[in-house]
Amino acid sequence: MRDAFTYPNAAEQFRRAANVIPSGVYGHLGPVEGCFIPVDAFPLFSSRAKGTYFWDIDGHRFIDYMCAFGPNILGYGDPDVEEAAAKQRERGDCTTAPSLTMIDFAELLVETVASADWAFFAKNGNDVTTLAVMAARAFTHRKKIVFFKGYYHGVGAWTQKIDYAGIMEEDVQNNICIDWNDVTAVERVFAENPGGIAAIIAQPYMHGNFMDNELPADGFWKKVRKLCTDNGALLIVDDVRAGFRLDLAGSDHYFGFEADLICFCKAIANGYNVSALCGKDFLKNTISSMSYTGSYWMSAVPFAAGIACIEKMKKLDCPKLLIDKGAKLARELTKAATDYGFNLRVSGVPSLFYLRLADDPSLMLHQEWIAECVRRGVFFTNHHNHFINAALTDADIAETVDIARDAFEIIRERHPGK
Repeated sequence: MRDAFTYPNAAEQFRRAANVIPSGVYGHLGPVEGCFIPVDAFPLFSSRAKGTYFWDIDGHRFIDYMCAFGPNILGYGDPDVEEAAAKQRERGDCTTAPSLTMIDFAELLVETVASADWAFFAKNGNDVTTLAVMAARAFTHRKKIVFFKGYYHGVGAWTQKIDYAGIMEEDVQNNICIDWNDVTAVERVFAENPGGIAAIIAQPYMHGNFMDNELPADGFWKKVRKLCTDNGALLIVDDVRAGFRLDLAGSDHYFGFEADLICFCKAIANGYNVSALCGKDFLKNTISSMSYTGSYWMSAVPFAAGIACIEKMKKLDCPKLLIDKGAKLARELTKAATDYGFNLRVSGVPSLFYLRLADDPSLMLHQEWIAECVRRGVFFTNHHNHFINAALTDADIAETVDIARDAFEIIRERHPGK
């Protein structure tokens, strides 16, 4: 049984951060979102990272299954990506006129992504999901956007809910939310809003937080694609989280259909700050007509990193590699849970998986198990997808399973009746 980690330096630095930064560590990387419960089980700051590991400021090493919440797909500090970024940095990064590297990157994405005839670059996933929705409204001259319940498409006002702080009714009054995998509901909203729906925006499968992930039902996407086409609405795929972990040609290609617009970020450049909206040729003029830009959106270093990342992913057949690694981890974690009398559910595509101990509907037992894993060097979070990266080895998986077994033993002793 491994000793549990403690984090005295993290606690001290968090108090320092809270004095000058709202929430100390804000957003999904911080303790207020509900993915770090109990907070004292989790390291809040890192000191360095390499491959599939990061080290916290108290000197503990973690096998990282959050991968910076997605961007780390090849391994932290991948040498090929770092070399390409360093060479471009010597030539220039954020300059008055963009580098030709931007064109090279766009050409590579068009060559790689099945539904891409062009690429437009920004920085965050929210940048490109927002542009996609704006483009749909500009192209169709319609207002309404259809979402699937449990969605997450960023932090723009249009993506949020009426009871969220700072959100006005006008921000979301044209949003329509329906159940995932319900083709009848899709048919109904088109019938109830004739000529009014600009687009459906969706993740390639339901990989929301605080819920088991759910793949598309047989024929779902083919039917949705046809309904959008027949009703003059665009189909937007938010591939920010799943992109390149299912299929280098795009997650729409993985599920056998084509999006009109597809959004990428996270894994596109192995941690370098770039996102991309790709789309069909008939939408190029619409994108050109829009006033939408940012100070750093044409920085060349992330483009060079993105080229190196995609080229290496192709060489590795990265999606298959990640899916195989994730499937092995899922099998062994599930067996470990069973050996201790627990029901661990692993859902989603194995390269982007969700964990839930199904023995307690309050989720508190699950949180206990996750906490004991983290305290011994496996960085899971409670209620979010987890990510596989190419640097993860069989030895790392074996160590993860050993730690998971320690955690199962601890909670079995605490809860003999569960």
